[in-house]
Amino acid sequence: MPRRWSHVIGIDDGAFERQHRGDVLVVGAVFAKLRLEGVLSGRVRRDGRNATDTIVRMIQQSRFATQLHAVLLQGVALAGFNVIDLYAVHRELALPVIAVARRQPDYAAIERALLTRVPGGRRKWRLIEQLGPMEAVGGVYAQYVGIDARTAAAVINRFAVNGALPEPIRVAHLIAAGVSRGESRHRA
Repeated sequence: MPRRWSHVIGIDDGAFERQHRGDVLVVGAVFAKLRLEGVLSGRVRRDGRNATDTIVRMIQQSRFATQLHAVLLQGVALAGFNVIDLYAVHRELALPVIAVARRQPDYAAIERALLTRVPGGRRKWRLIEQLGPMEAVGGVYAQYVGIDARTAAAVINRFAVNGALPEPIRVAHLIAAGVSRGESRHRA
């Protein structure tokens, strides 16, 4: 790998009730190799359109911004259908972005939900469509921008120490769930 890939941030959202319509907690777990180095947080609107800006601002305003080598996301949306523009995150931060999921998403169901039930759903579906389908990479499925498939797989594998999911995402999930629910439960 051409870079050291030692400093990454994993981002996930907190839990929220199905009927919740306000803001949702977002947590970033910053790792230096396999050590948790710091935690960032922000808020995004349920089914809104501010996930991209929130992620960019959260990272740019942190003391970790200049140290990071990549951004790892738990999927391409936060807080329901607040879809992240991976290309914009890559462009604004000049960092590779890797979205990871345990299972291949049901794209037909996502498209149906976006186009029939979510405000701004057509624009959000286009963001997902432009990424293409998730690819099987290192025991998970991934979409990536600013990095090639081989290197994305190497980054995922480097940080996947307690299962297939990269540790920064797993820890971000645990922290977000613990803060939003009072305790974490289940795996990311």
